[in-house]
Amino acid sequence: MKSFMIAVRYFLRYLKKYWKGLIFALAFVILGTYAQVRAPYYMGKAFTDLSTYLSQYVNPATHGKASLDKFYSAVWSMAAFYILTEVGLVLSGIITSRISAKTSGRMRIGLFSKLQKMTIKYFDSHQDGKILSLFTSDIDNIFNALNQAVFQVFSQGLLFIGVIWMMFEQSATMAWVTMAMTPIVILLAFFVMKRARHYINDQQEAIGSMNGYINEQINGQKIIITEGLQKKSIAGFAPYNEDVRQKTYKGQVYSGMLSPMIQGFSYLNLAIVIFFGSWLVLNSGMSKAAGLGLVVVFFNYSQQYFQPISQLTSIYNSLQLAITGANRLDKVDQEKEESNPGKGKALPTLEKRVALNDVDFGYQPNRQILHDVSIDVKKGQMVALVGPTGSGKTTVMNLLNRFYDVNSGSVTFDGRDIRDVDLQSLRDQVGIVLQESIIFSRTIAENIKFGKPEATDEEMIAAAKEAHIHDFIESLPDGYQTQVSDENSIFSTGQKQLLSIARTILTNPDFLILDEATSNVDTVTEEKIQKAMNNVIAGRTSFVIAHRLKTILGADKIVVLKDGRVIEQGSHQELLDQNGFYAELYHNQMVFE
Repeated sequence: MKSFMIAVRYFLRYLKKYWKGLIFALAFVILGTYAQVRAPYYMGKAFTDLSTYLSQYVNPATHGKASLDKFYSAVWSMAAFYILTEVGLVLSGIITSRISAKTSGRMRIGLFSKLQKMTIKYFDSHQDGKILSLFTSDIDNIFNALNQAVFQVFSQGLLFIGVIWMMFEQSATMAWVTMAMTPIVILLAFFVMKRARHYINDQQEAIGSMNGYINEQINGQKIIITEGLQKKSIAGFAPYNEDVRQKTYKGQVYSGMLSPMIQGFSYLNLAIVIFFGSWLVLNSGMSKAAGLGLVVVFFNYSQQYFQPISQLTSIYNSLQLAITGANRLDKVDQEKEESNPGKGKALPTLEKRVALNDVDFGYQPNRQILHDVSIDVKKGQMVALVGPTGSGKTTVMNLLNRFYDVNSGSVTFDGRDIRDVDLQSLRDQVGIVLQESIIFSRTIAENIKFGKPEATDEEMIAAAKEAHIHDFIESLPDGYQTQVSDENSIFSTGQKQLLSIARTILTNPDFLILDEATSNVDTVTEEKIQKAMNNVIAGRTSFVIAHRLKTILGADKIVVLKDGRVIEQGSHQELLDQNGFYAELYHNQMVFE
């Protein structure tokens, strides 16, 4: 029940905008349903009138009085009500489909907008495939339910009520006979649906996990092929696929059992209605014509009575998938967003220093990464962070840009704790060149201007020249208007890095972070990147994270991290003179250079 209420609340959040359309759809459903439950009455009347006509026609004494006028009138009325049924249900279906499409579209926009506000921690802790399945599997399931299942709930629910009303209007005795098996059907349906709900929820979770594995393997396909791990990758996929198969099978078995079960009871109930209807006609003293009409009416009502139950149970699978999807989407909506102080002041231009003050931090509560880290960077200085893998270098970068908040201590810009300043003003002043460059599916010009779309072409070209990528771009047939994406092969790894540096130069940040920008390239490309980095660093306060120590020999300060602690800091020469951990790292690297 809790998950159902969460789903209802989630649906209403998006459907309330279309309340007028829903009212029109409901009105047409009511019209169509009324006509649908009224039509059998005229069918029964037509049989009664036809039977009366035939009895009069074969009786010489009343032959001259026989007339088909009443029969024709009943038939035309029956036809009119069936046509009205179709018109009402078709129009309500069209309106519902339109609302469903708009609602699911708004859900996608809402989900995408929410993801743009999420913390980096969310993306670090959730597989890409699981996130993508929210946009595809879950929202598609909701669309299908809104387009078909919800419409059926409205129409079939009203039909159920209408049939009961009409049955009691015609004959209370026959109405109770028709409804006699309802408790048994409901109890069995409840048991089956409960089991189906459990397996359908598990099915969606299993699909999300499988999508996550597939996405991971696709992203790592080059490594898999290079290492000849295709068979191992397939073997790893098999358990995910088997889990989905088993849970889908069990869910479909139980949900698929509902409709045939209800259909079987419907046929059994039809036989009971015909039997008791015939018995009632023979023993109640009513005329044969009236009795035939009554049996025909309840023959139709018996089918209509079980139709809503059958239809609602047959769409249970669709409804449950939608409820599960709505719960998963609502869970994302409840996720913590990036904390931006409501009255945070804009961060002014950096004037003095950036500092980490006695910082402790851990991604998990029980596993601390940084321990009492203090680093002071004066305006215009270049500070290099070095240390073995896992020492906390990239974690420092995450804290400087407020991807994560410190557990204790503080990160300050000119003495202002960055947790107290406007987040956007902080990000405007911090430029980052990541270890792996990201290229967006658009033109080269749009990629460079990504952080500053209002920049002029002259500013863009100047940034590309500083990043030593202008000549290559100009050599392309379409120059800066060349369409690129992160997957195509126009750019090498190093050229992608140069494009990222040009993007950063164009935004002209006060404070710069370069996260191992030369770690994935050859020495020739490294030299180009180093020149571009020197251009972007010039005159700016910067943190440079590097494994190759020769790229940071000119740093104003080198901070050595090990096991999340600052163990040494000073200039390159000062650290060599100390003959400590840094000196050992440097001499070991020089042996292999």
